[in-house]
Amino acid sequence: MGSQVYRFKGQNLLKARDLIIRVTYRFPAGTDLAKLARMVAVGQSAGTWSPKYEDRKDRLSGHMAEIIDLVPHESGGGLAVIDYPVSNCPDSTGSLLTAIMGKYSMAIPMKVIDLVLPEGYGVPPAFGIDGIRRSLGVFDRPLLMAIFKPSLGLTASEHGEIFREAAFSGIDLMKDDEILPDIPECSALDRLTTVRTVVDEIWRTQKRRVLYAVNLSGRADEILRKARVLVSEGANALLLNVLSYGYPVLEALAADPLVNVPIFCHPALSGVFTGPSDHGFSSRVVLGTLMAHAGGDAVLFPTRFGNFPVSPEEESDLVDTLHRSSVFPVPSGGVTPLSVLPLCQTYGKEIIINAGTAIMDHPEGVSAGVGAFVTALSDAGWKQESALPFQKRGD
Repeated sequence: MGSQVYRFKGQNLLKARDLIIRVTYRFPAGTDLAKLARMVAVGQSAGTWSPKYEDRKDRLSGHMAEIIDLVPHESGGGLAVIDYPVSNCPDSTGSLLTAIMGKYSMAIPMKVIDLVLPEGYGVPPAFGIDGIRRSLGVFDRPLLMAIFKPSLGLTASEHGEIFREAAFSGIDLMKDDEILPDIPECSALDRLTTVRTVVDEIWRTQKRRVLYAVNLSGRADEILRKARVLVSEGANALLLNVLSYGYPVLEALAADPLVNVPIFCHPALSGVFTGPSDHGFSSRVVLGTLMAHAGGDAVLFPTRFGNFPVSPEEESDLVDTLHRSSVFPVPSGGVTPLSVLPLCQTYGKEIIINAGTAIMDHPEGVSAGVGAFVTALSDAGWKQESALPFQKRGD
């Protein structure tokens, strides 16, 4: 578009450095790109700079952020690429978010559209795509996940009954609804107890694994304690509303050797951060890069192949980011059997297809709802033979 690109001496935009965090900001039309970029680079790192600090320059300059590139738009604003020293926020995504967005998120319009973290930064996924597939023993097809519905009001025994019908019909994974907390009349442990009986029965009768992601809720200290208890009682997966409880809670769970099961990350609240505005973050940063570096194994996200108005570019960027980190993408939100073919054609087999009401509200019951997705997978090039795992056609 005729925009001039400023390249700063001695820097290479494409060169990855082990000790920097690289952030790309977008500033809206009508703003002074160079001025705002400098405000952010200084204000979010050293905080200020003036000759009075010259005697401390060597010490302070090591924490100063550096503007690497400016890509101005002809109508004002544009993109700014800024590098932050890892030493400014070495310990957690909590300090990372404060460093790259922090106070200036309240002062000027800007959006983080890309984030590149050094290899090894944060907490890596303990399971990811390969680990979840090993847990299930299924390696050559997309996976199917169902959601318990109604979200609230079911008893623990009803959870077990629904799980039984879905599991014996071929579902790979089931999860609690994200709005179901640990409530006395249907506690997480009681739900797990009823579901675990079916998990064991499926293994005995079919030699097939089914995962159940039980929802975690409570204070930060309670969540870690509850997760340990649930895993010790046989939980084989967990669900966390990461943005409601914070990335550091996810980090703590992922790093805990006693929580040795896959963690499924729900996107609840993400719209507050990723909405269509000049503020916040792109989806690939919030649900992609940060989830992967905080230890998530699978990430749910709203898909355009369901009933969410998501742009193809934004969704594809997110899926690509998750795949590069070996994290399972879980397209969700109004997914039906008609969604299966375009999802498989667009993203391949490394996805978990997640459906709620399309399965639970099927007029012929949960088994028929699961069966409709099994048929859709068959039509997309995959088939199921009796009670064995799905096999690709022609295998």
